[in-house]
Amino acid sequence: MDSPHGAAVKAENFGLKGPRGWAFRGLGIDAAPGSLIAVEGPSGSGRTCLLLALTGRMKPTEGHAEVGHHRLPKRMTAVRRIAALGPVSGVNELDHALTVAEHLREGALLQRRYEGPVRALLRPRGERRASASARIDAALAAAGLDLATLPKGPRTSVRDLERLESVRLSVAIALLGSPRLLALDDLDLKLSDAERTEAWDLLRSVAARGTTVLAVSSKAPDDALVLRTGPPEPAGEAEAEAEAEAEAEPEAEAEAEAENDDTDTDTDTENDDTKGADDALAEAGRA
Repeated sequence: MDSPHGAAVKAENFGLKGPRGWAFRGLGIDAAPGSLIAVEGPSGSGRTCLLLALTGRMKPTEGHAEVGHHRLPKRMTAVRRIAALGPVSGVNELDHALTVAEHLREGALLQRRYEGPVRALLRPRGERRASASARIDAALAAAGLDLATLPKGPRTSVRDLERLESVRLSVAIALLGSPRLLALDDLDLKLSDAERTEAWDLLRSVAARGTTVLAVSSKAPDDALVLRTGPPEPAGEAEAEAEAEAEAEPEAEAEAEAENDDTDTDTDTENDDTKGADDALAEAGRA
């Protein structure tokens, strides 16, 4: 059952297939509101596709999921309304040409324009500014980002931020909309061990306030609910046997190759997980 803040996340036999193979498949989860969920797996195993599918940004191929009682894939729009994304490459990366303050003001403006009630737009300008400022301050506090510690304060360009500072800024922007599900991709990318610990501590604090957190990571902490995506499959035993037979019977092997060139088999498609994930992202426009 959902809390007032977090969203329960459930999935059964969940899968997404691209033109040349499965990005992921057969996954299941049952997470309570306010859970800390880690999507763990090697690069190319469909982690980002899974994150985007569970936040309503990509349409799954098989199985079903529920996020805050909104069933996927039927209620993708409803899920997008309650799920906020941290940085995802090619989807909503921070603009390095903008300052921290500009990003925060833009985020607050978008929340007010697209998600706030219409009557909020009719309030006096001073009241609107005060409300936006209060929302930004609260989001920064929750993300643990102190603007005074930045090289140029709020005027610091995103390009001058350290990696962990960028993560905190992205979390703050996402929290401006009071999401019930917060999702982040590649959380531990380019972070030291100490910084990785800080990043997970940040997400624990967000989850402790009631927001469900879903984060892609190469290695999950012990206290997280782990959802694993598999590595790209190596050559199977059947392929190994075929190679052995080929050494003894080159003519038979040549005929088999010719037949395989004419037929795009399901086995070949399903074994190419990395290409499947890349194609699924490209087809969905990563948004």
